[in-house]
Amino acid sequence: MASQLIPSVTDRTFEAEVLQSQVPVLLDFTATWCGPCKALKPLIEKVAQSHAGRLKVLQLDIDDSPDTPSRFNIRGVPTVIVFKGGKEVARQVGLAPESKLVALVAPHLG
Repeated sequence: MASQLIPSVTDRTFEAEVLQSQVPVLLDFTATWCGPCKALKPLIEKVAQSHAGRLKVLQLDIDDSPDTPSRFNIRGVPTVIVFKGGKEVARQVGLAPESKLVALVAPHLG
């Protein structure tokens, strides 16, 4: 499910890619079997394009890497979390329009 605009992160790479990132990160918790996740992907790709260089956009498959979703109490997908400075600063559960995703990340961009 990863794309050029939205690379994948795993339990193993989460700390380096997300928590140690120098820019805010929008992390999409997703699953291959999730219909709403597939519907959300093009919206997240638009956010990645429009905020390139100011926001890192990644995805994590909850079935391939179950430790991180458990650590952040992910109870359903899609869930997107914005991380800044190694901390969770915003969260959206469920399918959301692009405008809501932009509003979620906007306060945390430099």
